[in-house]
This record gives sequence, structure tokens and C-alpha cells, in this order.
Amino acid sequence: MSSSTELQIRPSYPADFAELAHVWEASVAATHHFLRREDFLMLRGMIIEFFEQVDLVHATGTDGRITGFLGTSEDKVEMLFIHPDERGHGIGKGLIRYAIEQLRIRKVDVNEQNDQAVGFYQRMGFQVIGRSAVDGMGKPYPLLCLALPDE
Repeated sequence: MSSSTELQIRPSYPADFAELAHVWEASVAATHHFLRREDFLMLRGMIIEFFEQVDLVHATGTDGRITGFLGTSEDKVEMLFIHPDERGHGIGKGLIRYAIEQLRIRKVDVNEQNDQAVGFYQRMGFQVIGRSAVDGMGKPYPLLCLALPDE
């Protein structure tokens, strides 16, 4: 994929959940080295439930396979995962631009220990506005709260 203009973004449906879960698992294994094994397994067991709680879209490659996905709720990104084989091809950037322009998202929480994700969101214009010592499930994974500056 040479540019985000070629990115095909489509709504996700329950029939896509197994493939989305595969992308999630591969992405987390490649980027969330700080995550304890038992927490990874717990999250993997809950991922379909998480999919059902957000508005999901996904990007597909030329072969029709899902390369990454975005979950949002109101004005916030709740999840963004790119298959590790597809990183660096503009998929994350394309999904975030779509979220900002089409869905009017303004906020995202990101694991502080995920330096690559923190840097990505900052390059996309998000600024740190707060911090939590624990994640949304009360686990010891600090979150940075980021938001786009007011226009």
C-alpha cells in the first residue's frame, strides 16, 4: 500500500470479529511487551465483547484481508490495531484521519508504556492532557489521556 488514499475503510460486522480478533492478537503480541501473560489472556477472552461495545471500521488490503481496525465511541478512539505485517504502510494514519474527519473524534487514551503508539498519536496532532496510573480495568498499566487541540 503506497498511500492512505488507497486505503479501503469499511464498517465491521460480527462476521468480521474472528479476523479482527486475529489482527488484535498479532498487534498486541508485537507492541504490548509490557502486558503480563495473564492479562493478555484475559483480554483475548473478552475482545469480542469489546468489539460489541464500540463502532468498528476496518481497513482491507488488495486481497480483501483485514489489515487494521478502529473502534470508536462518541468522540473517542477506543481501539486502533494494525497487523504487524502491515505497520508502516499508512493504515493507522489513514484510520485516524478517517476518525478525525468523518467521525469527529477528539480523544484517545493510550498505554504510557507503548512508546510507539504515544509517538504516533502525537505525530497525528494529539496532546497529552492527563494521566491515569491504571487502565480502564484497574490494572497497573498507566494510561495517557490525549486530545486534539481546540481549533
